Amino acid sequence: MSDQQDKKPDNDVQLAGKIKDSARQIWLAGLGAYTKAEEDAGRLFDRLVNEGEELENKTRGLVEKRVKSVEHRVEDVRDRANGTWDKLEHMFDQRVSGALRRLGIHRRDEIESLEQRINTLEAEIQELKKKDRSGGSSGQK
Repeated sequence: MSDQQDKKPDNDVQLAGKIKDSARQIWLAGLGAYTKAEEDAGRLFDRLVNEGEELENKTRGLVEKRVKSVEHRVEDVRDRANGTWDKLEHMFDQRVSGALRRLGIHRRDEIESLEQRINTLEAEIQELKKKDRSGGSSGQK
């Protein structure tokens, strides 16, 4: 057993050395893995940023197309609505005018035309009266 005891300290030193070397290798592998992960993470981050920019550009283009499409549709609907309102207004005017005519109520332009004719007739009557007075006075004398 003395031989075994003599070998034991050597074995312990060798074993401790091996454990120390293994621990160092594990530590270095961990540092290498950390450095590699950090490098890969940086590259991965840059790649993700680039892909994000590409995706943003693609989606921006699609969104702009959709917005333009919606704007065109809104313009079409607005134009149709305006046309419909114009038609509706015209129909309303025609119906109201028809109802007023049936009730014997004349339109403004008809009344204005009649007023103009009355003014013209009144002016002609005044002229005739003036001629009659001047013509009648000279005939009596």
